[in-house]
Amino acid sequence: VQLQACGGGLVQAGGFLRLSCAASGRAFSTYQLGWFRQAPGKEREFVSAITWSGGGTYYADSVKGRFTISRDNAKNTLYLQMNSLKPDDTAVYFCAAGRIYSDYFRPSRYDYWGQGTEVTVSS
Repeated sequence: VQLQACGGGLVQAGGFLRLSCAASGRAFSTYQLGWFRQAPGKEREFVSAITWSGGGTYYADSVKGRFTISRDNAKNTLYLQMNSLKPDDTAVYFCAAGRIYSDYFRPSRYDYWGQGTEVTVSS
């Protein structure tokens, strides 16, 4: 599976962005998918994850209620709708895929990664 994230940009605090992650390769619908982010000088951190069917979603406490993860298996695409953005959300955002059934928040559980898309939130 090859992943390519896009949709990042510069936005003011309180604004919104929608990230997309397009996948190529077979069996997209059999993978659990996740979003992670990495700010300068910090470790990569979990943002959100979604099960293969889309029936289960998981969020970091810092984004709960503001971000929404979704997927369209017919289009082989993962999304992250980000609302009420804060300067602390500034980071490079990565999408990831793996056949995992627990510990969705651990980067090491994912087998495939996109190249990242940069999000900058100004105050």
